[in-house]
Amino acid sequence: MDKSGKATVLIVDDVPLNIDILLHILKDKYKVKIAINGTKALQIARSEAPPDLILLDVMMPEMDGYQVCRHLKEDYKTSQIPVIFVSTKNETSDELQGLDIGAVDYITKPVSPSIVLSRVNTHLSLYDEKRLLDELVAERTKELDETRLQIILCLGHAAEYKDNETGLHVIRMSQYSKALALATGMDKTEAETFLHASPMHDIGKIGIPDNILLKPGKLSTDEWKIMSKHPEIGADILGDTNSVLFNMAREIALTHHEKWDGSGYPFALKGKDISIYGRISAIADVFDALTTERPYKNAWSVEKTLALMQSESGKHFDPQLIERWMEIMPEILAIKQCYSEESQSSVAAKAVSQ
Repeated sequence: MDKSGKATVLIVDDVPLNIDILLHILKDKYKVKIAINGTKALQIARSEAPPDLILLDVMMPEMDGYQVCRHLKEDYKTSQIPVIFVSTKNETSDELQGLDIGAVDYITKPVSPSIVLSRVNTHLSLYDEKRLLDELVAERTKELDETRLQIILCLGHAAEYKDNETGLHVIRMSQYSKALALATGMDKTEAETFLHASPMHDIGKIGIPDNILLKPGKLSTDEWKIMSKHPEIGADILGDTNSVLFNMAREIALTHHEKWDGSGYPFALKGKDISIYGRISAIADVFDALTTERPYKNAWSVEKTLALMQSESGKHFDPQLIERWMEIMPEILAIKQCYSEESQSSVAAKAVSQ
């Protein structure tokens, strides 16, 4: 709608007389835009001020109405705009074809003013109701996502109390994962979800006995069998839900210890059978584990760590991801510095808000 509150109707027809007739019917009640061909119609529909409804002729040169409608429905920006065909083609098959490709209605020429006004009003009302419903659903979805995120963060804190790793490890690993995800071409929304799901990568350690989890020395064979169950325990904790966030967290927990050559655990997955989230998380997790001090070891230098990781390309790690990792190393080092162990504890709140 424009500033006056009037809905905008786009008339698409190559015959001036047909345009004049529809314009005369609609002009008092609606703001009207006009296109004399399909190309112009698509430009207007994709503009910053798209129409609320389109009245579309079928028989036009170069691009007929059916083609225009297909283009509109294939484009995310214009797919929801209701289209009403207005045509002299009055066979049932013509009407069915128009409805099949996404039109909401079909009016035959010569048009009746009362029918045009009634159909336009009906479909604009339905469109407004749908937009309102979509907004309510989006708002509710956002609330649910925020609730799920809070649960994820609480679980992450629980894992920190159980393990001997600091909360900053979880933050750095998550930030590294997001940076690498973006470098691989993952879109911003998915990468942001990845950031929030990554803290759950070791949630399964909650189910590992303390005498094994906190043992300072090397684990025995039997102890290692128990320890290697933590990815599956983590997956069980997170469950199988319809939440994108929780499902991603579950994949990360289950696959971040798998290795490219199939020598990892718990399922000895190989290559791209391993989730992309697990492959990225493995790189981020190992880098942070090696470059930070732990109760049982000193921190490795970045140079030594990267040399090892490159030597493990094609074995432990996805070789293409290692290439991207090396390319974004300046960004990784900036994250490492920002969330170093010497940083103030307030960085945790800062990381969550990003």
